[in-house]
This record gives sequence, structure tokens and C-alpha cells, in this order.
Amino acid sequence: MNIIKESNLKTLQKVDFLLNKLSNTDLCNASVSPYYSSIGSHIRHILDFYNCMFTLNEENKIDLTARCRNTDVETQCHAAIKYLNNTIEKLKSLDFDTETNIIVIDDLGLGKTEISYTFGALLSQANSHTIHHYAIINYILDRLKIQFEDGSFGYNPTTPKACSKKG
Repeated sequence: MNIIKESNLKTLQKVDFLLNKLSNTDLCNASVSPYYSSIGSHIRHILDFYNCMFTLNEENKIDLTARCRNTDVETQCHAAIKYLNNTIEKLKSLDFDTETNIIVIDDLGLGKTEISYTFGALLSQANSHTIHHYAIINYILDRLKIQFEDGSFGYNPTTPKACSKKG
């Protein structure tokens, strides 16, 4: 297994630990300002991003705007765990060359655009994107006073340890 896939799998496993700690009420609580988003909405968003990557079409294109947005994943821990496990299994079985050229369709704020990538670059982006959302989830957890014992949750691996509060 290559290091990019291993890194993504390791990052995604953190969601499993979190979901097994939360109640459905915690998962869908959108009371934290300033954005009033829930832990579940961030988890669903992360998993949707990954699942878009599994839909490489015959033109070697992946559309990151074609997300399924299953709201059950945002509100029910068992649905989120099922979606997570399905995503992890798809990622484990994904056979790819990191240097494969693909076209990614995304909306950067001015409408859909096509961007040249390698599959490895997209997986790297997915991992960083996930960690970014973990940081937001960590903020929500803190405001909801939910303890989650993972000192690296939401921190990029390149963040100096002295800068991170949890270590």
C-alpha cells in the first residue's frame, strides 16, 4: 500500500473513534457560533469528498461538486459509521497510480471549472481537507464540552508540537 493511501486511511480512522463516542444529539448539534454547523455536517462533507473520488468517469474526470449529501449521516451515528466504513473499504481497494493524470471538476466560487491533477495530488488534498474539517470539529467539541482524547485531531502533521495546545 502506498504512503498516500495509508495516510488517508489513518486520518479517516479518527472519525470512527469520534463517532463511537458521540450521541446522535451531539452529532447534529448546530448550536455553536459563528457558523452553526454540526459535527455530523462536517463528517458527511468529508466522506462525500472521498466518495466523489471513487467516481472517475471514462473521460478521466472526477466531479467534486457531485456530492450525495445524505442528511442521515449528519444526524445518525450508525449511518455515519456505515458511510465511513464503506468509504474506507473503497479506499482500501482502490488501485491507482499516484501519477495518473485526471481532471477534477470543482467550484471555486465562480462556477464549475476543470483543473488538471494527478490522482496522488487529489488524495493529498483529501487528507489535508479532512484535517482542516477536524480542526473545525475540534472547535465544536470544545464549545460543546465534549472531551475527545486525541491530541493530534485537527492538527496538520507539519504543525510544530510547541504550537499545539494538546501536544
